[in-house]
Amino acid sequence: MNSSIQMLSTKVLSALAFGAIAVIGATNPAQAFDFKMTSGIAGPNGELNQGAFSEFYALEGTTTVDFNDGKLPTGDVFASYSFSNNSNKSSVRANKWAPTYASLEAGDSDVLQANKNDSNYLAVFKGNDVVIDLAEDLNYFGINWGAAHSGNTYSFFKGDTLLQAFSTTDIEEAGGFQHYNTKHGGRGMGSKDGAQGNGYAHFYAESDAELFDRIVISQVGGGGFETDNHSFHVGSGGFTGFNPEVSSQAVPEPGMMLGLMGIFGGAMLKRKKQA
Repeated sequence: MNSSIQMLSTKVLSALAFGAIAVIGATNPAQAFDFKMTSGIAGPNGELNQGAFSEFYALEGTTTVDFNDGKLPTGDVFASYSFSNNSNKSSVRANKWAPTYASLEAGDSDVLQANKNDSNYLAVFKGNDVVIDLAEDLNYFGINWGAAHSGNTYSFFKGDTLLQAFSTTDIEEAGGFQHYNTKHGGRGMGSKDGAQGNGYAHFYAESDAELFDRIVISQVGGGGFETDNHSFHVGSGGFTGFNPEVSSQAVPEPGMMLGLMGIFGGAMLKRKKQA
């Protein structure tokens, strides 16, 4: 494993790329990734107060950063995080804006009171992007995304090449967030009826050409970007976790299978409602 991280050059390259993020919707390369929004699952020991976790948390090759120690993971490790500058209040913290997990069925309404997240999470504000340098190529990245609003942006790189960027707009155009937390309040993109969007977002490559080794989390414009429970999957080729029939990866554990059934069941219900 090559775990040498060139932090200085990364920040310089990132700074050059970030200037274009505000207009990324107009200049995006051809769609290289896919993404899905789900509710996620409870914590490894059934915790309901630490936000949502990936349905692929226990899948072989997956590493998860939960920020529970209150620190930004830095240094010579699998996933090394760094702020692009130290000029504002971006940090690992715990407060009411933490992304949430909803264990209750929404029924006909996706506006509901979710479980409170008492754990630490990552908050990013304008002018201080978070760069995640990875020691290996990944084909999957998942995050609990919460208190969502416009300007929340993820950018995926292979070396110096921008592969794809995603924002709140992409989620809204694909059907919206999994649930909307009334405790967060708020208006505008990513909100509904005075509640802000929450859910677990899965970004994944569909071929070798889409493998990535750097992720940039940015807030474009005012407001903040709150995420928790980042899961990374090392692999070659496209991520097949959403296609268990053809998957050559490890078989998920029973609890994970329940989560996956929820993904496919939710998709079928949405199609039925749209019919």
